[in-house]
Amino acid sequence: MNKLLSGLLLFSIGIIGQSVAQVNSQKYQLIADRLTSPITLDGKLDEPHWQNADRTDNFILTFPVDSVSATSQTVTMVAFDDRYLYIAGICYENSDKEHVMQSLRRDFSWSRNENLSVYIDPYDDYTNGFTFGITPFGVRREGLVTNGGEVSDDWDNKWFSEVTDFGDRWEFEMKIPFKTVRYDEENREWNIIFLRKDLKNNEESNWAPVPQGYRPSSFAFSGRLIFSEPLKKAGPNIAFIPYVSAATSEDFEEDISDREVNAGFDAKIGVSSSLNLDLTVNPDFSQVEVDQQVTNLSRFEIFFPERRQFFLENQDLFGESGFRQSRPFFSRRIGIGEDTAGNKLQIPILYGARLSGKIGKDWRIGLLNMQTKSKDGARLTGVSEVDSSYNLLAQNYTVGVIQRRVFGRSNVGVIMVNRQALDYERNEEVSTTTKYNRVVGVDYNLLSLDGRWEGDFFYHRSIDEESKDDAFSTGMFLGYNTTNLELRVIASALGEGFNAETGFIQRRDIIRLGTFNDLNLYPENSSFLVRHGPGIDFNYRTDMEFNKTDMDFGVDYDFTHQNTSNFSIGWSYDYQKLRRNFDPSGTDVPDSLRLQSGEDFEWTTVGASYETDARKVLSGEFDMSYGGFYNGKRYNATAQINFRYQPYGLVAMTIDYNNLHGFPAPFEDTEFWLIGPRIDLTFTDQLFLTTFVQYNEQADNVNLNARFQWRYKPVSDLFVVYTDNYFPGNFKTKSRAIVFKLTYWLNF
Repeated sequence: MNKLLSGLLLFSIGIIGQSVAQVNSQKYQLIADRLTSPITLDGKLDEPHWQNADRTDNFILTFPVDSVSATSQTVTMVAFDDRYLYIAGICYENSDKEHVMQSLRRDFSWSRNENLSVYIDPYDDYTNGFTFGITPFGVRREGLVTNGGEVSDDWDNKWFSEVTDFGDRWEFEMKIPFKTVRYDEENREWNIIFLRKDLKNNEESNWAPVPQGYRPSSFAFSGRLIFSEPLKKAGPNIAFIPYVSAATSEDFEEDISDREVNAGFDAKIGVSSSLNLDLTVNPDFSQVEVDQQVTNLSRFEIFFPERRQFFLENQDLFGESGFRQSRPFFSRRIGIGEDTAGNKLQIPILYGARLSGKIGKDWRIGLLNMQTKSKDGARLTGVSEVDSSYNLLAQNYTVGVIQRRVFGRSNVGVIMVNRQALDYERNEEVSTTTKYNRVVGVDYNLLSLDGRWEGDFFYHRSIDEESKDDAFSTGMFLGYNTTNLELRVIASALGEGFNAETGFIQRRDIIRLGTFNDLNLYPENSSFLVRHGPGIDFNYRTDMEFNKTDMDFGVDYDFTHQNTSNFSIGWSYDYQKLRRNFDPSGTDVPDSLRLQSGEDFEWTTVGASYETDARKVLSGEFDMSYGGFYNGKRYNATAQINFRYQPYGLVAMTIDYNNLHGFPAPFEDTEFWLIGPRIDLTFTDQLFLTTFVQYNEQADNVNLNARFQWRYKPVSDLFVVYTDNYFPGNFKTKSRAIVFKLTYWLNF
């Protein structure tokens, strides 16, 4: 296995040497001049500077076809002064149809809303950067760009914009503080992408063209932004964000009431124009939206994404080492634990500090340290229980990362993760954890200059008090992409002794070989189809002794239509050999009567999915499958139905139905419903109300979560959050909580 990974690593390095240079940077260049007169931010480009500024023209389609001028054209311009980057543009309309918008909520879905988005790479590394987007209704979206073109829109920061709609066009102006972005003031050239989503015509267009089949936000195809003179240093960049919160909660099952008033703060300190220090003291995450529940019929833990603001900037630097099934660091392990019934609960965090960003053009660093309080009746997730105690000691977490850019867009990095229990004493009354757990490792991330090749290669090792055999995790992924073809191959091995307690590990003692590939065909002159083609997936797994444990194989055929709808059909084969006792029916059969470890099963499944025209007021996504499931049968149907009351809100209904039947005794036929209505109201672009109800039959729970948000100043909010949990049968209340939280962003 190690020889195979080494060979593929050397092969990938050879590939980089054959990659072509940036395809757009020489031809697509835009000059940004220093302002000579003030700009009034009103969404009207009537200032003299805009009339004479260098500008883009002739946006080229990237979808549904490429190399053709967009139906509705776009013009963009850039200017700057000592404090701000100004971006302006005109989005022309060739149709009198109304704009397609979901709501007025900030951080809108890029694919579901008409918008103009700008992607900037101030580091000039063709890999990392920032994005700022605007809709015809003036709704904003900001995010971080990582791994060459992936976007995380959870990042939040201060910037300004205005839009004016003239009917035949809408004009916009953005005003972005240089303190908001990280950059090297000695660098006068940035990479930049202008990307427009025109839903009325179902078109996506770029200023610097992107071949069909590639990610349109990829910096591999960016144009060049050239500043006419050097930028000023951003100067002192300190933001102080205090909060105060008040909460009341009741646990009716345990007859416990709690009243709490909290205060704390976050701070952002610009150590340099490209390096940032984030601090948090007594943080409170009560306003974070609840996880969307799922019916878990697998044998493994479900991965839920991080939503807490403190952990999000440069999250790729800390949290994307390894593969998703084997992460050495998973930030949700910090400050989130379980009670004695297995329910999620917050572990209080005393403080946190994170230094992250760029040093020069080629180096990125990250250093994170967080301290949690002790808590009775709790244990950490991801940690094997040491004894029956639920007395969780205070924990300290440290993560260090250093990354070096190589071969243009690729990078190699080293990571170290440490969890340390404080005041640890080895006796049976204390601790649900060991004294410490550590992971060290190296990662190589491949991104070719032409965007065709991507890959990940890593080796990690865990360190515990007691020495363990096979305490390693290693893997490789290599992908090749063209307009018509997507080829992926993956190999990984994870030893039985590998223990990443602050990471995410689905299972150990496993070797995996797999491939997943797609062929994309683009019919010419079709009034119906945009794209169609087959896909093939194959995975083969063994234990470390090469005994077969799992195999799955699937084929599907996908059709993407001109009206944005999509249809696909598929067939799959599964083989699984159990490595522990398992109840496939979810009926809580005693362990001795469950399917036993060592038994193996195989089955086939057929399925189909359909997504309607997303531009319609009423739209939906539907998926159905039927086939075997261990020693029984499973029918699954999911649906999400959306009703859009433009632009003030969205009502959505999510349904997941599982019917498990045909099992021999002692297993019983079972039905699991998961129903989640959601009402998202946006009264203005500053007032939001989201109500989320989740009925989970598997968890025997109904959850109600309502969140009101008033953004009364930029990045300053008032939150009111109400949560209830009920028994489904009689709607008897299990628990209830209400939280008030006020935050304020201060710049110094």
